[in-house]
Amino acid sequence: MGNAKSSAVSKEILEDLKLSTKFTETEITQWYENFQKSCPSGRITPKEFEVIYSRFFPESNAQTYAQHVFRSFDTNDDGTLDFKEYIIALHLTSTGKTTRKLEWAFSLFDVDKNGYITKSEVTEICSAIFKLIPKDKQAELPNDENTPEKRANKLWTFFEKEDNERVAEGEFIKGVMDNEDALRLIQYEPANK
Repeated sequence: MGNAKSSAVSKEILEDLKLSTKFTETEITQWYENFQKSCPSGRITPKEFEVIYSRFFPESNAQTYAQHVFRSFDTNDDGTLDFKEYIIALHLTSTGKTTRKLEWAFSLFDVDKNGYITKSEVTEICSAIFKLIPKDKQAELPNDENTPEKRANKLWTFFEKEDNERVAEGEFIKGVMDNEDALRLIQYEPANK
């Protein structure tokens, strides 16, 4: 049924993904086939990722946020996502445990990848998240969350840091887990209608 190397995911990657995600062999194999059809090169570029990601937010501008998400999942910094990076991204954002999701969220907010988050990085990501919120939904936001800056300020207060201080990963995870508002502010999920 064709060349095994081009039509099937390698045993090594399959076993690794089964161990590091909750996905079954059948699911991984199906996703691999779809991935190969959509990305014959075996890699997703940032532009392709933006197109895919924007489908989840048709009424919004998802470009900036998609760029940050892409950066956080491009673990080998080669400017593309391979199948393994793509599946791990899918797992973390859909079915991963809360702590793992927050570890990923930290990497999303850690724009310069130095192991800490600054208030300016929080503002940058909050601005990208804000663009995901449709204009009509923005008008319904509470007064202390109706601009990217206000959202960033509100989120920053949960970490109990001065504006010029920085937050480590453990502090970020604790700050978000200890407060439902913080968890809500680090993401945007469109309401399913």
